[in-house]
Amino acid sequence: MRVLVTGGAGFIGSNFVHHLVGQQDVVVTVLDKLTYAASRASLDGLPTDRVSLVVGDVADQPLVDRLAAGHDAIVHFAAESHNDNSLTEPGPFIQTNLVGTFCVLEAARRHGTRLHHISTDEVYGDLELDDPQRFTEATPYNPSSPYSAAKAGSDHLVRAWVRSFGVKATISNCSNNYGPWQHVEKFIPRQITNVLDGRRPKVYGTGTNVRDWIHAEDHSSAVWTILQQGRIGETYLVGADGEHNNLEVVALILEHLGRPADDYDLVADRAGHDLRYAIDSTKLRDELGWRPAHPDFGAGLARTIEWYRDHESWWRPHKAATEAAYEVKGQ
Repeated sequence: MRVLVTGGAGFIGSNFVHHLVGQQDVVVTVLDKLTYAASRASLDGLPTDRVSLVVGDVADQPLVDRLAAGHDAIVHFAAESHNDNSLTEPGPFIQTNLVGTFCVLEAARRHGTRLHHISTDEVYGDLELDDPQRFTEATPYNPSSPYSAAKAGSDHLVRAWVRSFGVKATISNCSNNYGPWQHVEKFIPRQITNVLDGRRPKVYGTGTNVRDWIHAEDHSSAVWTILQQGRIGETYLVGADGEHNNLEVVALILEHLGRPADDYDLVADRAGHDLRYAIDSTKLRDELGWRPAHPDFGAGLARTIEWYRDHESWWRPHKAATEAAYEVKGQ
């Protein structure tokens, strides 16, 4: 089986490529623009006879079409995904997340290629902190930021191409991922690398915002399960019952690295900061039999901390510029 993975040198995409090559008999082509959030080094150690990298833009229609022609399936991870960046410069989010998805859909349509589209729980907006409800596949869309709005739009494009043109596609909306190869601008790796550098972690607002965490390896196994068994045109929510507020996450990081649990700073809140995300993955579990292999968030976070401790050469080149950008915004 030949699989084209867009955005496969980014965080979640590279984890999926490692998972795929380690677990399945496949040949993978990665299409990645290699923006600041992606890295060739995230694909290091993979067999060159089974994994190749094409540097290019997912919004380049002729390129995507040419690549789709030689593959059995497309897994579409490519996206601009950092909320803070979407608030200061939304243009790239529209170009990559909407135009890029359009190009992927047109290529899948032309060649009859099986497509799986990766989305986010952020398209549903947020939940109150004391709300017992969780997002389901029936939750109305209510995006809060240019990032989540662009992802919501891309989901709607996929559904329209399935219904109007018969594209063989599925969608998954996943909760917040953590694990290796995540850029240091994101919450968990930023806090880990700050502590490793002797800095105090920075937490938005009061730190009570809740995210539903899932290890990237579990996300990868869910995507493969949906690609193989999912019903065309269906959406599946992916989560591992990992709700924790930001202060709890920071406290676990500090504890693991031998620092006091209150050794952090609160900084100005993000504009439009969603309160809580929570995923109900019952459909995925009951219909397709998927289960997370890393349900213990504390254990998974400990392994992630050790990965960043052991791979300083991977994240160090990006750290200074990332912190400088946050300091300009007082964060």
